[in-house]
Amino acid sequence: MLLRSDPKLLTVFVGGFLLLAPAYAAELKLGTAAVTINPPAGIGLAGYYHERGNDGVVDDIAAKAIVLDDGSTRVAIVVCDLISMPKWIVSQARKEIETRTGIPGTNVMIAATHTHTAPVLYREWSRDDSDGGAKPMAREYSEKLPGLIAESVAAANERRQSARLAVAKEQEPQLAKNRRFWMRDGSVGWNPGKLNPQIVREAGPIDPEVGVLYAESNAAKPAPLLTFVNYAMHPDTTGGTRISADYPGALARALALHKGPEMLTLFANGTCGNLNHIDVRWAAPQSSPQEATRLGGILAAAVFKAYPKLERLTNAGMLRVRNEVVALPLPAVTAQQLETARFDARTARDNQPGGFMKLVRAHRVLDIAAREGKPMEVEVQVVTLGQDIAWVSWPGEIFVELGLSVKAGSPFAHTYNLELANGTIGYIPNKPAYPEGAYEVESARVAEGSGEMLVTSALRMLETLAQEAASSPQ
Repeated sequence: MLLRSDPKLLTVFVGGFLLLAPAYAAELKLGTAAVTINPPAGIGLAGYYHERGNDGVVDDIAAKAIVLDDGSTRVAIVVCDLISMPKWIVSQARKEIETRTGIPGTNVMIAATHTHTAPVLYREWSRDDSDGGAKPMAREYSEKLPGLIAESVAAANERRQSARLAVAKEQEPQLAKNRRFWMRDGSVGWNPGKLNPQIVREAGPIDPEVGVLYAESNAAKPAPLLTFVNYAMHPDTTGGTRISADYPGALARALALHKGPEMLTLFANGTCGNLNHIDVRWAAPQSSPQEATRLGGILAAAVFKAYPKLERLTNAGMLRVRNEVVALPLPAVTAQQLETARFDARTARDNQPGGFMKLVRAHRVLDIAAREGKPMEVEVQVVTLGQDIAWVSWPGEIFVELGLSVKAGSPFAHTYNLELANGTIGYIPNKPAYPEGAYEVESARVAEGSGEMLVTSALRMLETLAQEAASSPQ
């Protein structure tokens, strides 16, 4: 790095690399914590349209929290190794966090990684009966989660210390795959199978960006505190019937070998509703704990490549938060569709020919009908730090095109999308995907154009906060 003589700058080492930092930077405090949230034995696993019991643990799952404090505002960001983050759990956790720490609930962002080897949760929707979410054990576990999430934030709040932050971006273009394909018959297929000769090409992009935020203690001998990693890809890799954090867990273990076990690795999933890890041009099986380790290792390698590129924030600046409720319209549902849905929900099985899509359509119709015409009210939250960093929450499994739009339009150089955050309403495709159909569209509980409404909301808040940051003394 070229160093220039400037009396306002001093040189520091971050992550072992010489960087420039302002001598006048305001102090930022950061705390981290992780609380294990393993379920009791026997509770069902999430992610499918039938019950799956669990018979052990591959690796622990956790609620991981960071608390940021600029001296006047505190913010908590929590990511849990769970398949989703139901709105009622977020609401209760925010109340407990506010009581225990004084951090306003509106300043708390809570997301899930979307691992499919996590316990099934009670979500207050039609699938609770079919996948075990309504069973007493699942409900009891779900009711304990807000307290465990609050515990992680309270511990992180207690551990706040002066910290130095640095950011970097790396590209990993080969790990994630778009799982929607144009087929030779002109249709769009979803997960059409390995080496399928009917595949023409992918129907959409991926987001290859690996966003890295690194923090270390502000001391003569700095200690690693945090590596925050943002990447977009479904964690449905481990398979089987044992609890696992999937590839985000493998990522954390790999980074710990380099930075030490005291550093928290907090992985936040980007917008990956139509992305996964399946390489349809590779015949090898890709579902096992070993495959999760392979994927986590590849992502860790991208982070390792990002460490030398870390740039110290020239001025951490102020924390700012905005929250907006967006009312998303519902798709139309006919009386005939509702009658068919009730029948299929009772009789269809996802291991029977055509049964899976019957269940997908049935539960979609039942959940839409249960709203009696009331739109889906979801939260979009934006947290910013100075003029450089922004975190954006998304309330479901979001198509990558929508997240890419927010990154492209964001005035913040480092914009992190966190899906399945502050609530979960299922898949939210982009507008062009609706006429293409396939699983994600057939599953969506919101009408065409809903995803673009979320993009508009996020960009509006990002622009407002950027203007505030630019006009305020840092």
